[in-house]
Amino acid sequence: MGKLTIGSVTLDNNVILAPMAGVTDLPFRLLCKEQGAGLVCMEMVSAKAIYYNNRNTEELLRVHPEEHPASLQLFGSDPKVLGEIAGRIEDRPFAILDFNMGCPVPKVVNNGEGSALMKNPALVRQILTSLVKAVQKPVTVKIRKGFDEEHCNAVEIARIAEDCGVAAITVHGRTREQYYSGQADWEIIAKVKNAVRIPVIGNGDIDTPHAALSMIRQTGCDGVMIGRAARGNPWIFRDTVQFLEKGDIPKPPDSAEKRKMILRHARLQLEMKGEYTAVREMRKHLAWYTVGLPHSAKFRQMINSMETMEQLLQGVETIFPKE
Repeated sequence: MGKLTIGSVTLDNNVILAPMAGVTDLPFRLLCKEQGAGLVCMEMVSAKAIYYNNRNTEELLRVHPEEHPASLQLFGSDPKVLGEIAGRIEDRPFAILDFNMGCPVPKVVNNGEGSALMKNPALVRQILTSLVKAVQKPVTVKIRKGFDEEHCNAVEIARIAEDCGVAAITVHGRTREQYYSGQADWEIIAKVKNAVRIPVIGNGDIDTPHAALSMIRQTGCDGVMIGRAARGNPWIFRDTVQFLEKGDIPKPPDSAEKRKMILRHARLQLEMKGEYTAVREMRKHLAWYTVGLPHSAKFRQMINSMETMEQLLQGVETIFPKE
């Protein structure tokens, strides 16, 4: 497995943590980086929110030295605002600036942002031209197969992106109308790869190391991006990198290793967000960490009643007791 170079940034490997709103915050990115992710992507940030100095946005912009290289993802639809904001934040310690054209959430799409932009190639060209001109750092873009099955224009958008000077493109093999349901179409990733010379990163249905290798072989993509399969399982990066490099997979984490990971995750949340937010953020992560474990259904019922870190730690002890 060779290293992946995106513009001026060379990654240690080509296995990437996808940007996920409400999931890929700083604590979670650090865990995934420690487990071997070649690049970690931050939660998407509204360019308008930065423009209007929204105080809640500052936390989303935080980058830790130990997660380098990190990709900061902007979303918006105004070329001028996006270019201005990109230039304003370029001195922050992220390595790559990504632009979101994949988010399917109605409140984003109905505002003409996210995957809605797939319907407007002319505006896409204006936006990407503005972003590339505004910063020296590599600009990348994340797209979908298309907005719906009648408008699968990923190849057209990819060619526009390359023409604008974008350094790499990530393709999620689903339309906006699919959200995350059904099967991802890897063939569209192969078509994009054949249409452009810049690196293409494949995304969609990579839930095991074997799936990552299959995508690379089937599409010829230069890298793979793992999203939902990483929730509660940062080890998927360790496993996938080793499988792609050496052909084998480490033993699954035992109870003690899972307990250690959860406690580290909780400590990072507490340190960076304070107890009130940390406990509430950890609830969903605990549900993901414990899927499929004995008595996990009962444990997940406990989760939503947890109010303090002490309660949370006691809950972890019930399902991952010290030996």
